[in-house]
Amino acid sequence: MMRQNELVERVASYNPDFDEGLLNRAYVYAMHKHRHQTRASGDPYFSHPLEVAAIVTDLKLDQDSVVAALLHDTIEDTDATRREIDDAFGPNIARLVDGLTKLKRIDLVSKKTRQGENLRRLLLAVADDVRVLLVKLADRLHNMRTLNHVAEDKRQRIAQETMDIYAPLAGRMGMQTMRDELEELAFQILHPEGYSLVHDKLHELQRESGEVITEIEMSVVDNLAAAHIPATVKSRNKRPYSVFRKMERNRISFEQLSDVIGFRVIVESVEDCYHALGVIHMRWPAVPGRFKDYVSTPKQNDYRSIHTTIVGPSHQRVELQIRTHEMDDIAEFGIAAHALYKDGVYSSPQEIQHLKGDMPGANRAAALTAESRSYAWLRRTVETLSQGDHPDDLLEQARLELFLDQVFCFTPKGRLIALPQGATAIDFAYAVHTDVGNTCVGCRINGRAAQVVTQLNNGDEVQIIRAEGQTPTAAWEHVVATGKARAGIRRATKEARQKQYFSLGEKILAATFSRADRKFDVEQLELVLGKLARNSTTEAVAAVGQGELPPEDVLRAVYPDYRIERSVGDKPGSAEGWFNLSGVTNFMFRIPGRRREKYAEAARKLTEAIPISGTNSDLPVRLAPDGGAVPGDRIVGILSPGEGITIYPIHAETLKDYEESADEWLDLRWDIDKQNPERFPAKVKIIAIDAPGTLAEITEIIAQGESNIANVFLSSPNSGLTEMTLGIEVWDLKHLNRLVRAIRALSVVTHVERVNG
Repeated sequence: MMRQNELVERVASYNPDFDEGLLNRAYVYAMHKHRHQTRASGDPYFSHPLEVAAIVTDLKLDQDSVVAALLHDTIEDTDATRREIDDAFGPNIARLVDGLTKLKRIDLVSKKTRQGENLRRLLLAVADDVRVLLVKLADRLHNMRTLNHVAEDKRQRIAQETMDIYAPLAGRMGMQTMRDELEELAFQILHPEGYSLVHDKLHELQRESGEVITEIEMSVVDNLAAAHIPATVKSRNKRPYSVFRKMERNRISFEQLSDVIGFRVIVESVEDCYHALGVIHMRWPAVPGRFKDYVSTPKQNDYRSIHTTIVGPSHQRVELQIRTHEMDDIAEFGIAAHALYKDGVYSSPQEIQHLKGDMPGANRAAALTAESRSYAWLRRTVETLSQGDHPDDLLEQARLELFLDQVFCFTPKGRLIALPQGATAIDFAYAVHTDVGNTCVGCRINGRAAQVVTQLNNGDEVQIIRAEGQTPTAAWEHVVATGKARAGIRRATKEARQKQYFSLGEKILAATFSRADRKFDVEQLELVLGKLARNSTTEAVAAVGQGELPPEDVLRAVYPDYRIERSVGDKPGSAEGWFNLSGVTNFMFRIPGRRREKYAEAARKLTEAIPISGTNSDLPVRLAPDGGAVPGDRIVGILSPGEGITIYPIHAETLKDYEESADEWLDLRWDIDKQNPERFPAKVKIIAIDAPGTLAEITEIIAQGESNIANVFLSSPNSGLTEMTLGIEVWDLKHLNRLVRAIRALSVVTHVERVNG
């Protein structure tokens, strides 16, 4: 276990002005609080926070972060309190420890919904101060290093959680070294055979390639030195997990990999990066399609480097990364390497924003650039959280963005938009602004018209074509690659769907209240939302339209004195007579014979059927799948929760299936706009002579009758005859009847009838 003076020396090595007394007090306090505790390995518990603090010093974080690492388990696992920490170490450290305590209570090893909700809390917690996440990652890294002492089932769950959440988070923060180790430790546990195989192959390759590696290093250094470019060249073996993932993704063997060994070329300045690139490409041929410039267009996690692949001295492919010393630090330690987060002053986006106004020109610009890049993904994700999406959706969105590499595209005005690989023009539109995505109807990529589902490439210029009043189609959700686009599409389609159901719910409630001789007003629901278990009047009315909330429940909530008597369990057709008194929902009331006429008259007065103009109305309606319905038919609707209304002709055989579900029935009436006519689907069954030209005669009659044929199904049940079922589109029942009569008059037709489900 590390000693107190060793920890002090670690901090002093990069921060000579630190408060040694504060660090010593924290060391003694944490050791005292954990003095009776041990870990699963049997080691003193204090060894854990001490090792976490050591990892934090490897990241060269400020002294508050080191102290918070020492204290991170005290509130959760000992009798220490937030107030006690506040008094002893100050509010800044207490806030960090409290944030880490809340994160420790998050059980990410759980079912999907809880895991999503816990990820929401984690991201919200670290949005205020990124050091909370950095210490949390250090905590997780030490736990992974000592995971072999944990039970097998728990070990598997923690390793999977590390692979799914913590390693990608470290990568998004630019902390590649930590990400590599977290992935490798998790990989060993989750796929021990795969790890062993790849590890042994890499070890064997490194042993066999020793001379080649030295030759390449010396050759690159010599060529750069001849061009007066001081440089350091370091070979870099890829980690087992990254090799395994590439083999799995490309479905190739280890022997087929061409860039297992890479080299980093570290130079003094940005100018030297491009100078070195020119020297290398002049000396060795570059592999086409293997060049990326992350210096001019940094990744969202602040990563900057030039990537190229050459055919090296021994005619093998060699991957090179050219960067400055500062870029190398950021590539290794990410946001932890940034000066804004080392001095303990600029520790949060809010503080940075506050201090920008006091900074002189260059410093202010640097802070602005650093803040915007370092926090870009985190701020965008937190923005998504504020929309209140379902936790399952958040988990899916976070994973989408955590795992994917990036492409860089431009708006027509030159604004750079970074997107995951596989992103479409729809993703681009939502990245520009949610309203742009919601109203997107088309796009132009590099000046050419393209489909909005087209996947984008590096350097594409994308122009989004918009139309006000447009809403995204739900199918887009399955082609987009970003969480923001997916959340925006779901939200927009949900709002459009709710708007439809709200309109239907209003009509149902108006009819229900009317038949009870009561007046309906949406504002009445404000006072009874608690009774209805709904958060808003919009939600309550839409729930009625969706069939999730019976309209009678709303009526009784608003007018508690109102009572509806109904007979339960009886069926229509009794000798005493049954009448539909609802006008909306077919409650079947049993009426004695001598009073039948009186109640029948009352029923006629109370009936208020909901008007239906067609499937293009503002109501969520669809026509029966087998035969449809046309204006002129007497119609009813079946309200299925979450699916809207299905319209059936009253004589449809399918309605027998709903006789026991009276609450699902709606009385409907046609309300056709003669100025904007609409065709409706119908089916006719025809039996005709099986001879050449029969179908042509029938279709000609249909065409002359101003109808469309949607589909045709043919069969030959008897020799010499053919049976056809035609899906046709007609204006109304009169139009359909005229067509049936015209078809029946054909000499080749023996029988014709309308088909209804």
